[in-house]
Formats: sequence, C-alpha cells, structure tokens
Amino acid sequence: MAGNGGGPWGGGGGNDGNRGSNGGTPPPRPPRRPGDKPQIPEIDDLVNKGREQLRVLMGGKTGGGNGAGGGGGEGPKVTRGMIGLGVLAAVVLWSMASFYTVRPEEQAVELFLGDYKSTEGPGLNFAPWPVVTREILQVTSERSVDIGTSQSGMDAGLMLTGDENIVDIDFQVVWNISDPQRYLFNLADPPQTIEAVSESVMREIIAQSQLAPILNRDRGAIADRLRSEIQSTLDSYNSGVNIIRVNFDKADPPEPVIASFRQVQDAEQERDRLTNVADAYANRVVAEARGEAAQTLEEAEGYRARVVNEAAGEASRFSAVLNEYAQAPEVTRKRIYLETMENVLGGLDVILLDETSGAGGGSGVVPYLPLNELNRNNGRNVAANTDGGSN
Repeated sequence: MAGNGGGPWGGGGGNDGNRGSNGGTPPPRPPRRPGDKPQIPEIDDLVNKGREQLRVLMGGKTGGGNGAGGGGGEGPKVTRGMIGLGVLAAVVLWSMASFYTVRPEEQAVELFLGDYKSTEGPGLNFAPWPVVTREILQVTSERSVDIGTSQSGMDAGLMLTGDENIVDIDFQVVWNISDPQRYLFNLADPPQTIEAVSESVMREIIAQSQLAPILNRDRGAIADRLRSEIQSTLDSYNSGVNIIRVNFDKADPPEPVIASFRQVQDAEQERDRLTNVADAYANRVVAEARGEAAQTLEEAEGYRARVVNEAAGEASRFSAVLNEYAQAPEVTRKRIYLETMENVLGGLDVILLDETSGAGGGSGVVPYLPLNELNRNNGRNVAANTDGGSN
C-alpha cells in the first residue's frame, strides 16, 4: 500500500518503483532510431498529467518528494466561497432558463408540468423552470403549403373534373397561426394536415366543375370557395390555423395531351370567331331588310292615305257640285263646261285667227292672238308678285 500512497490525486502512484522515486516523473525513453515513426505517448503518462493538473486546479499541492511521501498530496478542499459561487452560478443558470423574451411577431404558450397554463404576449416573461416550460411560436408570419404536380413532383395536382376530364392544377395555400394553444395540442403535424385538407377540398370542387370554366373564367371563384371550405374544415378540427389566401397558380391539361388540347382550343376559338362574323353579317343584313320593309310599308301607307284623301275630296267636290246643280242647273252646267275646257285647253298652245279680217276685210293684217304666251307671262307675273310679297 506504501507504493500506492499517492491515491487518485497523487503524482507518483503506480507499479514502477523508479517512477515513484523520481517524484512521479516517468523514466527517459531510449532514443528513436532513424526511420522509426514517432512514438505515441503512453496512456499512463497522459492519465498522470491529467491528475496533476486537476489537483492544482482544485487547490492541492503539486506532486514531489521521495517514495510514498512524495506521491501523497492533499485532496481538494471545499470552502464557503466555493459553495457560494456554486449557488450563485446555479441561480444564474436557473434565471436564464426561467426568464425569456417574446418578440412582437411571436406568442408563448406556457406549460405547467406538461399541461397548458397560459398564452403570453410580446415582452419579457417569467416561467420558473423546470416546473413551467414554454413553447414560442411565430403567429403573424405567413407560411405556405404548395400542392400540385410541378410543386411536389407527384401526381397530387392531377384531378378529375365533373365532365370526366383530367386537369393538372397547381395552387398554394398561405396560412398563419391564430390560436397557439389549439395549434400545439390539436394537430400532430399542422403542415401535413393543411396539405391533406387542401388537396381533398380542391378535388371535391373540381369534381363538381366543368373543364372549360376551370381553364378560363372560374379560377377566382374556385380560389375563394377553396379558401372558405379549407378554413371551415380546419375550424372543425379546432386547429388554430387561419387561411390567409389561396394562390391558384396553374390549371392546364396533363402534359402528354397539352399540345392536342391547345389545338382543340385554337379550333374552338376560330369557330367562335367565324360564328361571330356570321352573326354580325346576319344582323346587318336583317337590319337592312327590316329598314327597307319598314320604308316600303310607310310609302304604301302614305300612298293609300293620299289616294283615299283624293278620292274623298273628289267625292266631296262632286257632292257640292251636285247640290249647286240642283239649285241652278243652267249656271252650273255652263260653269262646268268652262272649267272643263280650261283644263283641256290649259296645257295646249292655241293660236286664234279671225277669218273675217283678211283679204276680204281689206286690212291685209292677219289677226294673231298667242294665248300660250299670254298664259306664260301671266304665270311669270304671278310668281314675281309672290316672291316680292314674301320678301
């Protein structure tokens, strides 16, 4: 036991007597031959050096002396100062574990022995560890889940429409945390749950829709309905998740048939264009025909009214003449004769020659009365008087 008197803190312990007599210093090694590799330090040497350094740090004396007395150093002494420093260090570590800071975009859920205790807002908070622990969550930052063939590389975006066509849909669901307590305790994997619910709701909506509206005009309506139904489903789970918006990125036919589908779309657009041109031409021709028909009807109506009015006027005039004739037949007959002759001879060029005056009359002058010229002059004078009166 004397040779091992150094104990765990001694510097000279061991089975080698020479090492103990030299105060714990190992014997010199033989010189390394040329070409030999460097020797690895012995494990005993490393252990002894570590013990020596630890003893010095703990307040012991360095190893020295001869024999057993040289290897026996004093063990570490525990003082009140050391105890105070240990207690202070423990208090500092406990305070660092108990006080925590919550940023403005975060909320903290405190757990008392694993059960929900409270939800704390931004600022400096205190949770006495280890009785009370906390989970800090970012509640205002936006998170997203991408669903679709191009997003995930899977066939999640291939969906069957109501008219039995397949459409490739890519969309993104943007969400954040509305209730940290429900978010932590009611959902095992919130992103995976949101992805599964979103895909299920989208498949249901697409199964109730036709292909053409999905590709053209109904994307906004589908996105609004999708957001509403995802939120309703997650609320039924008490998930504590708020769906901010849904980004409807793409709705196309599957990749193998997209070229043929685009050709069909081009043909449908050309058909619609030609149909619109034909409809425009038909509307123009029908409008022109209706206008001409209306014009013809108006002209016929005017002609009918004119003829009827003229006939009614002639009948009225004849009735008036008949009444006058009944009262004065001779005068009326002469008047009718004169008016008739006026109408007959009014448009003729009439020249009157007096047969009594001539060679037998001895005057040698042919009497000439140009009635047509007189009528023309009378007509000019009447027109001139009318213009002058109007001015």
